[in-house]
Amino acid sequence: MEYFAVEGGHRLTGEITPQGAKNEALQILCTVLLTPEPVTISNIPDIVDVNRLIAILAELGVKVTRDAPDTYTFVADEVDLDYLNSRQYWDSARKLRGSIMLVGPLLARFGIAYISKPGGDKIGRRRLDTHFWGFQQLGAKFDYDDSEGLFKVHAENGLTGTYMLLDEASVTGTANLVMAAVMAKGTTTIYHAACEPYLQQLCKMLVRMGAKIEGIGSNLLVIEGVEYLGGTTHRMLADMIEVGSFIGMAAMTQGDILIKNADVAHLGIIPHTFQRLGINLEIIGNDIRVKQDTVCEIDTFFDGGILTISDHPWPGFTPDLLSIVLVVATQCKGSVLIHQKMFESRLFFVDKLIDMGAQIILCDPHRATVIGQAKQQSLRAISMTSPDIRAGVALLMAALSAEGTSRIYNIEQIDRGYQNIEHRLNALGAKIERRKE
Repeated sequence: MEYFAVEGGHRLTGEITPQGAKNEALQILCTVLLTPEPVTISNIPDIVDVNRLIAILAELGVKVTRDAPDTYTFVADEVDLDYLNSRQYWDSARKLRGSIMLVGPLLARFGIAYISKPGGDKIGRRRLDTHFWGFQQLGAKFDYDDSEGLFKVHAENGLTGTYMLLDEASVTGTANLVMAAVMAKGTTTIYHAACEPYLQQLCKMLVRMGAKIEGIGSNLLVIEGVEYLGGTTHRMLADMIEVGSFIGMAAMTQGDILIKNADVAHLGIIPHTFQRLGINLEIIGNDIRVKQDTVCEIDTFFDGGILTISDHPWPGFTPDLLSIVLVVATQCKGSVLIHQKMFESRLFFVDKLIDMGAQIILCDPHRATVIGQAKQQSLRAISMTSPDIRAGVALLMAALSAEGTSRIYNIEQIDRGYQNIEHRLNALGAKIERRKE
């Protein structure tokens, strides 16, 4: 079993470049199934979840060429549809929640797909109803094999465009339905669609491939189906979750970090939210400098009420950064209420922070009140286990500022979303060792 040994108390300084966006990659890579022509994608992060998806594509018969460390070319001209009905495929898909997004492209081009219960973070119920319902609106039929826990989805006569009002602005659901609709007969209108930057990236890529999509960046997408899509090239955005993580790490260690090529224009309210915690940010073109010489002081509302930070669909604050915000607040001056609306298990890692000496009241599964200690009392090192990707990095951040050496187990969760994280942080002055027990 591998774990991180993290010696806290070291100030982080220097430059760091965020990896390509994990959540964008899991959408963009699936588009290669929509065309028999070459698709070249760059700035792909070298992380476990993305590599698993690339491996599944290769097993499906997609020709995969690695042109550079972060650049691949995919050619899906000989897809093995029989492989979809194999235990090897079902087992591979179950290990990766992102595998659900293979369904839209497979239905659009080949009229058949299989869905096995996907894996991913254990952060509460993560329903797939939006995907299933949307495919049904487009004319797909579902057959369920109870013994295998497997859905066969088929549309032998092709998909047909329709109007749909989504019950939630699901990012993966919207992405899946867009990829299915671009080759459906007629017009598809998707209202209450997600409009995150990564979804916009997906739509723009599809347009370059020949798709007809209107309303990109809004919650109302109108898609005119086409018969054929061609190849293209695409470069992924910087991972906004890494950008936010590095901002938090600089603040926690009172460091001085320049985050290069942060794609600032696509960060929405992320910088402003961290500034409300009292973090000193300077936007320099496409870079962000975080220089934190003093204790951060948490803002209040205009009436003096305690600041509340909660997650919302884009352009609101992303739920993936609430764990980071919560940890930063433990060492700030003031109090903040963290409200995690989307997932009922994502705040349960705070018991580890309380063991480290943080003052946190877990009000219920969705809300935690943090009383910042203004660095008057440092966190103390402990042994802990990472429950999911984002909580794992939040615990790593806490360990970086703690007194003594912490151990973080189940770091495979962190590896799923962060590329060579210990080497990149050690280059900034951190002391993190990957050890085996």
